[in-house]
Parts: sequence; C-alpha cells; structure tokens
Amino acid sequence: MHELLRRVAEVDPDRTAVVTHDGAWSYGRLLTASHRAASALTAPASFADGAPRRIGVVDFEAAEVVPLLAAASLVGAEVCLYPPVEPDEVTDLARRLDHQVLVTDRDDLQGAAATVLDVRTLLDADSGPVRAEPEDAARPHLVLTTGTTGVPRGVRHDWSRLLRGVRRVTPASEQRWLLAYGLHQFAGLQVLLHVLAAGATLVAPAPRRPREGLAAMRALGVTHASATPTYWRFLLAEARSDGLGLPPLEQVTMGGEAIPGPLLDDVHAAFPSASVSQVYAASEFGSTGSQRDSRPGLTTDVLDRGDDADVDMRILDGELWIRSRTGMLGYHGEPPVDPDAWRPTGDLVEVVDDRILFRGRSSEVINVGGVKVHPLPIEERVGAVPGVDVARVFARPNPMTGSVVALEVVAAPGHDRDALKASLKAACADLPPAARPRSIRFVDDVATAGGKIVRRQQ
Repeated sequence: MHELLRRVAEVDPDRTAVVTHDGAWSYGRLLTASHRAASALTAPASFADGAPRRIGVVDFEAAEVVPLLAAASLVGAEVCLYPPVEPDEVTDLARRLDHQVLVTDRDDLQGAAATVLDVRTLLDADSGPVRAEPEDAARPHLVLTTGTTGVPRGVRHDWSRLLRGVRRVTPASEQRWLLAYGLHQFAGLQVLLHVLAAGATLVAPAPRRPREGLAAMRALGVTHASATPTYWRFLLAEARSDGLGLPPLEQVTMGGEAIPGPLLDDVHAAFPSASVSQVYAASEFGSTGSQRDSRPGLTTDVLDRGDDADVDMRILDGELWIRSRTGMLGYHGEPPVDPDAWRPTGDLVEVVDDRILFRGRSSEVINVGGVKVHPLPIEERVGAVPGVDVARVFARPNPMTGSVVALEVVAAPGHDRDALKASLKAACADLPPAARPRSIRFVDDVATAGGKIVRRQQ
C-alpha cells in the first residue's frame, strides 16, 4: 500500500488524496506522515518492550489511518483497525486479538489492558531511517468481520493478496470516491486501495452515516460512491425528506447484502446518469467481481469456472460455496486455511433462469415452531409498501413456538402510522402463517453493523 502512495506522490505530491469537511491532505503529505510512522514503528526506543509486530488502531480519521496503514505495510507490522465501539469493547477486542499496543486519537482508553499511544506520536515522529521488509517478506494485515451475525472475528490477510485486485485499475485522478464504509471493514479497505491505485481522491465524512454521506455528495464533489443497500436506502430516504435533491454521480456500487430489484430501480431513478454495479465480496474470500446489468443477483457464469480460476463458486443444498486463492490466510488464532478448499459462504441462494438470487443468510433463518422462515423476502415485500423507508425482519422469542417473526419499520415522513400498519398487514396477509409478522413496530432507526441490517434475535 505504501507503494501506491509513493507512486502518485513522486509525480504529483500536491494532488489531493483525502478530503473531509475539515480539510484536505495531499499524497505528498500522507507519504511524509507514513515515513515518520514507519520509522517510529521500527525504532525499538519508541516502545517500552521493543518495536511491536501487531498493533490495534482505534482511530476513524482517514487522514491518520491511511499513513498508518501505509507504514505498517512497508515495515511488515500487522495492523488491525477497530470499529467505533465503547472502551470496554475495545478492551475486549484487544484481549481477544492479543494486542499489547493500541494506537488511538481517543482519550478514554487508558483503562485498556495494553500500552496506549497517541497516534500523533507516530505520525509526527522524527523521520529517521526506515527498515523496510524485503519484497518477498510477509506483510500481514488483520481485518475484522462486521459482526452482523455474531462477535467480530479477525481475518488474516497479506498485503500482496489485498493489492492483487487493484493492479489493473486505470489512473483516474478526477474521480472523487465517497468513503461510506469504515476503513476497518474489508469493503472500506477495498475502496481505499482502488482510490490510491487510480490516483484519485477519497472523500471521507465522519461519521460514516448516510446523512453525512449525502452532505459530502452535495458539498465535496463526490463522483463515485460504494455502499451497502441499507446505506443507499437511508440515503435516498434522507434526500426525499429534506427535498434538496441529489447531485449527479458517475458510479454507484452496492455490496455487502442482498440487493432487492426495487432498490436497484430506485437507485437508477435517483442517479440516471450513473453506472450501477453490484459487488459480491466478503472479508474471508475477497471480491469475486461485479455485475453491471442492473438485474438482482449474480449470473450463473460465476459457477464452476474450473480449477484454473482464482475464485470459483458452486451451490450445495441451497447455499453458495466458494473456493478463493485470493482471500484470507485464516482466522486469528486458528490454523491457515487451504486456498483450494471449498467453504460455505452462509448465503442462501436460488437459481432462477440464468440468475443466482440471494434469499438470505443461513444464520438469519427464523425457526417458527419448526418452520424455517427467511427474513429477506418479507423485508422486500414490506419495503415495497408506499410509506416505508427501511424495514427490518428478525426473530423474537416466543414460549409456544420458540420464535415469531417481528417487524420494525422506519416510516417515511408525513405518513399516517395507523394507515401504514394496516397496509403492512395487508401486504403480508397471503404469506404462510409462520412468516406473517406477529409484531409491527415503528422506529426512528434500525439496528445495523457495518452499514448492514442486523437480523439476530432480539
């Protein structure tokens, strides 16, 4: 990753790399900061117990995180970016991931059972000699899963694999990509690497919520944006609510969740001049490519590509399985994975004509008295009711059946909730009895993690 920064900085050091509502940082400035951090990371005197090889980073400012990542990739130190969580959760993550050093811009982590360093001590350090790792040396990086289906897990990667997917990126200095994901997420890291490989600009509002993303689109000249379907639903709802309109985009990308056809239609209508892509990727197996034909799901061409393909997929008992030679090395604390082994993705799918359609996650299936109910089709049906901005279907405990289907709805402004509830019941009336929501609750927001709806039992 350091090489991506250096390549642009040597040609055009003043080119803008990161922009926020608070300022802009050039490629040259970030490269200088990365050199200082790399020097500090390899200087034993900087740390009480010698230079660390594994570091947790609790910082959400892109202008600070980017040079830290570049420095770590240069010297071979494994960095793990933490999500925005409370101090006790940071302490738990540090314990589970065996991090003895935390680098942060926060002042509430002194109780963590680790050495806590202010990020500026690295980025503002004296620029001394840098002991870079040999080109063929391991350059590890740890990515956390989003935790939508449980406790986040550490996924071990190597920078050589992570960078393989951006080798063919065409230079495009005029592009300005919105950072809608956290850089601690695999998807956010992919956006960052694409931007640096293109020599483009990363627009990084904070926090990474749809409201701030919409404001960045309007004020900071965003041309390209990648986000989850849930993020796009909320962003479109926000634009409808304030009535200020949407700026034109050149590219809209969606991934991380199943993408309903009606949402694709809404995005096309909202950004008529944009190219719309769907990406299927995960922290564990990396990216499998994109679909640009504006139809939900994947083409069946992705199945059974053969032994020579780096990434191959097949369907077993209604679940998508994958073999990836470009994905993770393994989970933290566990043995390495076999790159030629087939692994279940947890995504339940159905082949309809020439399309692989996503029906939900195996971990989200609701067991109602022995009947398996998939939340996603119910959400899609509810989401099509006029007056619904976002819907969440999940399991609620029940003493008789074990679980029942529960529904939370974010209503669009100006809609009568009693009338809307009647419409929701009517929309679900022809579902099998076990699939009909037994409770409907209106909320201001729904539970999300990493920009994705959380459907775990509540």
